[in-house]
Amino acid sequence: MAGMESSEGGGRKKVVVVGGGVGGSFVAKSLQFTADVVLIDQKEYFEITWASMRAMVEPSVAERSVIEHSDYFINGQIVTSAAVDITERGVVTENGNLLPYDYLVVATGHRESVPRSRRERIAQYQEEFEKIKSSNSILIIGGGPTGVELAGEIAGDFPEKKITLVHRGSRLLEFIGPKASQKTLDWLTAKKVEVILGQSVDLDSASDGLYRTFDGETIRADCYFLCIGRPVGSSWLKETLLGGSLDDCGRLMVDENMRVKGHQNVFAIGDITDVPELKEGYLAVAHAEVTVKNLK
Repeated sequence: MAGMESSEGGGRKKVVVVGGGVGGSFVAKSLQFTADVVLIDQKEYFEITWASMRAMVEPSVAERSVIEHSDYFINGQIVTSAAVDITERGVVTENGNLLPYDYLVVATGHRESVPRSRRERIAQYQEEFEKIKSSNSILIIGGGPTGVELAGEIAGDFPEKKITLVHRGSRLLEFIGPKASQKTLDWLTAKKVEVILGQSVDLDSASDGLYRTFDGETIRADCYFLCIGRPVGSSWLKETLLGGSLDDCGRLMVDENMRVKGHQNVFAIGDITDVPELKEGYLAVAHAEVTVKNLK
């Protein structure tokens, strides 16, 4: 990759990063002193997402895991807005700004509704904690990583609470091997978590703390947490310059250098890519490291 000069000749190259999660934040921080970097994110903060479940039972964790973008990204521009279009000229934001780029990094991960400010996010964790603390019985829907981790955190800190985890699959954590799934089930069961497999909860029928599965089983709970997979954050890309680079699952197709196929100056990292691997934070960082190396 050529040096850090702008394609217009002279000066530093313009790098626009869309998405302030694990991967996008790493790129912005790493390039801030060698390029003119713009970070576009709908929220004002970066969050260490693997601390999220812990923060729900210990809200003080969020004081350390939710970090203002401006605390680590001190030599660039932060635009708190959604990106709505990508053209050859630049990225268009929801508030109508056009941000030109020499290189673009797309890191919008999975779609998630979270508060705009750090203060609101920390307050949200406090509210979740109060909900858990005040409930005698808790329903967790989803037996993937999030649901299993939340069940474990609550069971560990509040062993007196009745916890029910419902998962539509035949085993927990289906992306790992059967032995590990069984160990997970055994551990939760030992913590007195009731695990119901092969069923889904009909939330539309919930009434007065009574929930029903589609198989007709009833579950009583004071509150519930929905811990199912979130859609890839790529719907906004369909009508953009990159629409033709999305696969059938809505993920951006990339090469071994994390460059979006068909676009020499566009990179994608993290959960939004079609790299056949688990979508984990440490892998998003690995994608970011490759991208930074190619841009420096």
